[in-house]
Amino acid sequence: MMIIIFGDGVVCQVVLSSNTGVASSPKGEYLSISFGWAIGVAVGIWIAAGISGAHLNPAVTLALATFRGFSWKKVPGYCFAQLMGALVGAGIVYANYIHAIDIFEGGRHIRTLKTAGLFSTYALDYMTNVSCFFSEFMASAVLLIAVFAVIDKGNHAAPPGLPPLPLFILILGIGACLGMQTGYAINPARDLGPRILTGMVGYGAAPFTFRSHYWLWCPVIAPVFGGLTGAFFYDLFLYDGEDNQLYRWLHKTTPSPERRSEESVA
Repeated sequence: MMIIIFGDGVVCQVVLSSNTGVASSPKGEYLSISFGWAIGVAVGIWIAAGISGAHLNPAVTLALATFRGFSWKKVPGYCFAQLMGALVGAGIVYANYIHAIDIFEGGRHIRTLKTAGLFSTYALDYMTNVSCFFSEFMASAVLLIAVFAVIDKGNHAAPPGLPPLPLFILILGIGACLGMQTGYAINPARDLGPRILTGMVGYGAAPFTFRSHYWLWCPVIAPVFGGLTGAFFYDLFLYDGEDNQLYRWLHKTTPSPERRSEESVA
């Protein structure tokens, strides 16, 4: 929810303020958007890390279940909570900016993809489908490589209480360097939750029929596969912890009795 309140909030402010009927002068630029999303992720981690681990992203949850022994029984609940948080966050932002959206669109009864993009991601026109998929896949792989480094005590893990800072820098960097072409969803819940919201408030089926169901294969499927690929390569080349699932698969080993006991407690 916090990711979307800050992220969609900054997109609304930057884009809607470009209309002189909304604001006398523009309130921000592309870099503002990169900062807003980074702040949303940092605040979300700050709030939830000590309670749930603050995955905030189904791609992260699936990668941790696949490569770090996170309980698969918890995966559906985590992913559902992430999706609902994003939906609620988008609803809050929509309520906050509804009058500005009315002015920008030309009326309360008008809702088009021109403002649907304030809430979820849409690729630029010149992008091919393959390029769209690759952009989200690659950015999501980078995300998970960095996330796994941040939590790797055998590498240079963030000190207790400080993960929001490196992940703030990470999301800021992805947005500033890789975000232009597809809007860097890198998180299925971040895109799908707000997209569902747009369908609920008058945008119709357009957010879901755009570019042959773009919503599914680009901002949902690509981040999942990209995240799993990034996690795979981190473990293949860098990680030597006893809970390295990939190492166990490749060498058909099991953790020590002491390690199994630790994992069962965790």
